Amino acid sequence: MVAQNGETIFRCHTICGESVAGDVLISPEAVCFYMVDSDTGKIIEKNHALDGQSITDKILVLPNGKGSSVVQDEGLYMLKQKKTGPAGIIVKIPDTVLVAGALVMGYPLFDKVNDGFYECIKNGDRVGVDAVKEIIYLKSRNFFA
Repeated sequence: MVAQNGETIFRCHTICGESVAGDVLISPEAVCFYMVDSDTGKIIEKNHALDGQSITDKILVLPNGKGSSVVQDEGLYMLKQKKTGPAGIIVKIPDTVLVAGALVMGYPLFDKVNDGFYECIKNGDRVGVDAVKEIIYLKSRNFFA
């Protein structure tokens, strides 16, 4: 982690996709993309920590995906078709189903973020992920105030 010009920088690993930027939305639990309403981008899984919140154009930070390839791919596909999916995904533990779905559907997916990232970020923080340099730039909302 390096701080410069009001930004905090973290190393990461690009699994697939291009550079992205957006507001962070943190899920403390796994996400099944089939349980996201493709019309609104809102998670509709009852009792999920993000139930009712939209993932549209967010940098979704999650521990891992969940669900079979059929439901994950169908969910990611519908979100892609209706342009209501996340801008990108940062995952702690990339599972094969999530990686394959992101690759096929064209969602930027990143992992192996260096120490401190998960303790440092908050919902609403603005991040940019450079897929080539494998760097996450974090600017807190307070930086823009």
